[in-house]
Amino acid sequence: MAWDRNDIAARAARELRDGMYVNLGIGIPTLVANHIPTGFRVTLQSENGMLGIGPFPEESRVDPDLINAGKQTVTELPDTSFFDSAESFAMIRAGKINMAILGAMEVSEEGDLANWMIPGKLVKGMGGAMDLVAGVRRVVVVMDHTNKAGESKVLRECSLPLTGCKVVNRIITNLGVLDVVCGGLRIVELADGVTDNDLRNATEATLVG
Repeated sequence: MAWDRNDIAARAARELRDGMYVNLGIGIPTLVANHIPTGFRVTLQSENGMLGIGPFPEESRVDPDLINAGKQTVTELPDTSFFDSAESFAMIRAGKINMAILGAMEVSEEGDLANWMIPGKLVKGMGGAMDLVAGVRRVVVVMDHTNKAGESKVLRECSLPLTGCKVVNRIITNLGVLDVVCGGLRIVELADGVTDNDLRNATEATLVG
């Protein structure tokens, strides 16, 4: 057993604190909006100029004109505000965003992040990820622990082009939760039905403690 995408998003939502301003990346991070704890006031920001993103839309609520920075459809709230991307990036670069929850292709034991391209494959651009990892106060990565071939994506060193060096604070995968600490990664929590050995065997990075 292990966590599915919704389980990962729900676990990532436990990282949120009341009053936070948070940027959600594309993919699994978008689902975090559906798991914000009751009673918490968390304001979600998107680089294309949106502050106050609602839950991920059900099919009946999809508005093709309302999208986030990853071109995914989103919902708005009564107090949502819209502005240009220059103002949005000014928020990020000025350190006004408390946390970014991002997807990843690879993460290293030192907190290096690769999440914007695979050499040889067509990409639309790097987006705002490089600004986010440099400007926000805390970076949490959510992803599958291994690729489709069963190879670890939690590595000693990333092989793909980096988004940022030593920028990740916490990694949440389908197998558990890891923190980037001095000397490697520390296991914080195991996913349901996952053993310590399961996680260690799926991890190339150095595990400490």
